[in-house]
Amino acid sequence: MEKKSPNLLLLLLLLLLPNFSSHTVLCSQEKEDIYIKMATVGGISHTPSNENSLEKEELARFAVQEHNKKQNALLEFARLVKAEEQVVAGTLHHLTVEVIDAGKKKLYEAKVWVKPWMDFKELQEFKHAGDCPFTSSDLGAKLGDHEAGWRTVPSHDPVVQDAASHAVKTIQQRSNSLTPYELLEILHAKAEVIEEFAKFEMLLKLKRGSKEEKFKVEVHKNVEGNFLLNQMQEEHN
Repeated sequence: MEKKSPNLLLLLLLLLLPNFSSHTVLCSQEKEDIYIKMATVGGISHTPSNENSLEKEELARFAVQEHNKKQNALLEFARLVKAEEQVVAGTLHHLTVEVIDAGKKKLYEAKVWVKPWMDFKELQEFKHAGDCPFTSSDLGAKLGDHEAGWRTVPSHDPVVQDAASHAVKTIQQRSNSLTPYELLEILHAKAEVIEEFAKFEMLLKLKRGSKEEKFKVEVHKNVEGNFLLNQMQEEHN
């Protein structure tokens, strides 16, 4: 068999190399697109209210400012209600933001994409999530300019969480059980603010040992900020 010369083999290799490289080397944008598609399958994790709160609040303010620029709007940042994170090519921050729009309080859900190593920050989404008739300050027993009557409130509101925690603690004390109650979920919450105090009506899912129980409770909060479990009833259905 006739042997090919080394020079001929080298020439063939050089001819094939550019074609090989063009299929194996991805541009930076293609790599980033792949990373994003792979990473978006990652779960969303809740950020505790005391963890990086200043950083999250700055992102929430940034989201409102960017929305105002894009939509020529005049929303005013009020507070950050909830923050969650999702790992992508960087971090995608899921934020629930309370704003003031023409004197009315509203909730918006925003997504801010951050890549710290590139000094990159971009608002991906900003959508209206409903009116916000109550806030933590409103639930502090001031009627203000709100209409009277019961209104649904977010279960993750800090004041609602405090009211639920007080209810669980009182249920524990009244039960005389050595097995502690654990709050699993606030299934539903509504509140009414009157002249002297705020009232919370909640349906709580609790766990005691291996048993799950549901309680319908009514908790009052006075102007001094003290909670009182006014009513409790175990739900059996």
